[in-house]
Amino acid sequence: MSTDDEARPAARLTVLAGPSGAARESVVELVRARSPSVWVPVPVTTRPRRPDEVDGVDRRFVDPVGFDRMVAAGELLEWSRIGGHRRGTPREPLRSRLADGRPVLLPLDLPGALAVREALPDVRLVLLTPPGHRPDPAVLAAVGHTVVHDLTERVVAELVGLLGSSYLAPAQPRLRG
Repeated sequence: MSTDDEARPAARLTVLAGPSGAARESVVELVRARSPSVWVPVPVTTRPRRPDEVDGVDRRFVDPVGFDRMVAAGELLEWSRIGGHRRGTPREPLRSRLADGRPVLLPLDLPGALAVREALPDVRLVLLTPPGHRPDPAVLAAVGHTVVHDLTERVVAELVGLLGSSYLAPAQPRLRG
């Protein structure tokens, strides 16, 4: 019996975008708790490390010169300035996880999500909105799926379901004979 690995679809990158107050990070933590094989990239930032943060786990902390080098070398999938600091998503670890067949969930603000869409047109964009928030038609046209964050458990279940469709399908044995 042999397997046909090439017949399996690749894992998919899902970007969870939303305005401030949509609780992206909290939702991502709960999705990871329910589906630990979903990988969440570790962002790079120039801001100082907070006492409760672990370098390389919560974020990678680099100085502005190191960040500039990463931008110039094309090592970041997307990056932005937040206040006096910058943050970005390293390209290579994300690419490696997708190539290994792991679904990836990337929480970003809407401009970051659109930058990822520009770089990777096949990305799945999910817009997480607080109740009562009405995104404009241009935003709705840019995203593939909208989830209203009314009940956290419902939102998490919906995202886990979406991410479940990002897994590699099990290889099917090829019958010979």
